[in-house]
Amino acid sequence: MNDLVREWVEKAEGDYRTAERESIVTKDPNWDAVCFHAQQAVEKYAKAVLQQEGLPVHKMHDLSSILKPLLRTHPDWEPAFASLERLSVFAVELRCPGEAATQRDALEAVRIMREWRERLRMSTPGWF
Repeated sequence: MNDLVREWVEKAEGDYRTAERESIVTKDPNWDAVCFHAQQAVEKYAKAVLQQEGLPVHKMHDLSSILKPLLRTHPDWEPAFASLERLSVFAVELRCPGEAATQRDALEAVRIMREWRERLRMSTPGWF
């Protein structure tokens, strides 16, 4: 793993841990933060895989668009892409007034994050 891939993975792990920690807080949980960090974790893992495979890494937050180039080598991922659409919403919309995540949103975001984290980690042996 080169230094840039390692940095993407480290940043993804930080978002993963933050989403996991905040999702179990019992006093004043920040559901928006759980959703945001879950989305960011998957985005950064995806960008690490792209970097590892020598594919372009674009500055965008739509997870389906980010991961689409990987379907060539991982066509079995396509059925799971619907979950990415749900998670992508949390990249921007929850950061502004007028939108708020619920506990249900947060728990769903964490579930999706865990699934994609595992999928992306398994696609690149030797990361962990």
